[in-house]
Formats: sequence, C-alpha cells, structure tokens
Amino acid sequence: MIKKFKDISELSQYAARSFIEIAKRSIEERGRFLASLSGGSTPMRLYELLGDQFQNEVDWPLVHFFWGDERCVPVDDPGNSYGQTKKVFFDKIQIPNENIHRVLSELEPDSAAKDYANTLKAFSEPPLDWPRFDLALLGMGDDGHTASLFPGSPVDVDSATLAVTANYQGRPANRVTLTQNVLNSSRNVLFLVTGRAKAVTLSRVLSDNYMPAELPVQRIAPADGNLIWLMDEEAGSLL
Repeated sequence: MIKKFKDISELSQYAARSFIEIAKRSIEERGRFLASLSGGSTPMRLYELLGDQFQNEVDWPLVHFFWGDERCVPVDDPGNSYGQTKKVFFDKIQIPNENIHRVLSELEPDSAAKDYANTLKAFSEPPLDWPRFDLALLGMGDDGHTASLFPGSPVDVDSATLAVTANYQGRPANRVTLTQNVLNSSRNVLFLVTGRAKAVTLSRVLSDNYMPAELPVQRIAPADGNLIWLMDEEAGSLL
C-alpha cells in the first residue's frame, strides 16, 4: 500500500492514527502491543504527537518498545535514537521503564548485538527466536538503506541482529541493527519517507527491479504482514 501526503505534518497525523489503531487491535487480540521504532528526524514528529496530542489514546502499560537499529554512543549523545525519543515521547507517557527495550549502546557493537538478540528472544514466538512485532516503523535513507542495513552489507543472514562496524558512504560505524529476518516477521511494517532528496531512490525501490544488495530497503517484504509506504509529495514526486 502506498499513501502520499502533502507534507510531514499530514503524514505524521496519519501515522499516529495508524499506530493507535494497530496498538488497540493488538492489545484486544493478544493482550499486548510490540512495536519496533526507527530513529532519525522523520519519525520525531510522530513521536511528539503520540507523547502529546494522542498520549491518552493507548494503554501504555501493555506496550513494549524495541529498536530497529541504534548507534553505539552514550544515551545523551545527539546520535542516540533512544535518548532523542525519550525526550519527546517516553518521558511524556505513562509507561513502565521495563517496557522500553533499548539497545545497550554503551557496549561495543558485537556485545550489544548479542545482548539485543537475547532481549528479542525473551519475547519470541516459537519457532522464531524473536518476536513478531505488531508494528515495525522504518525509514529510508537517500542511498536506499533502512535501519542500519546499508548498500553492500550482507544480503543473506541467519541472525536476528548484526553488529555494523564497516563504514558506508562515510557514515559512522559502530551500530547495531535488526536484520530483515526479524523485520519481515512483523504483522505491520510502516515506512515513513520524506524529502525530495529521496525521490529518485524511492522510485527505484518501488520499481520492478529487485536489487537488494544495492537497495537494502527492498529486503523488507513481510511474508505474512502488511507493508505500507507513507510519503510526502516531495519524496513521491517521481511515482
């Protein structure tokens, strides 16, 4: 499913209502809502809405948050996704601290990746070694990366998490990412894409040409779930 919006404000309003709808349905059907969040600037407006305008719309004690990827930097570093989200979202809702499952970004990537794989396993749904997220929020970079799955990274992996220690196009290394194995198990995957700089890449990603090594975002294709693309007019200008 592809939906276009005038700007990030309209997109974020729709994303917030989708988040709430999926959360309520998940809690009604399974007694909890498991969500994997994305870092970066695009989802911050969504998080602000959930922490303010919509803060009373979700039964937060029944929600568990995870991360699609994280930089191995201190929580108070501007590049730490958990730290940034905490300020605009987590600190404003009534959610137990133990329901927020952050990557231990103070560890080295290898150790942090192994630790996070164990965190995921605690919520696994056999035969999987990880949970089926009710919602996975993702973004897309100008280069076609998503989470911290970058162009040139291994396409065929058998693990839930990866330590990212190689530089891609000058981006800092030392990250932890979920793999497509986990993300493709999700019941709902919601991509948020904004900005004219992503228009060319987005048109390539949504074409019939499958190039998962060059465009890692194409690796995300849930086998038994909904894949929804939300984009502003600029990002979707070539579609």
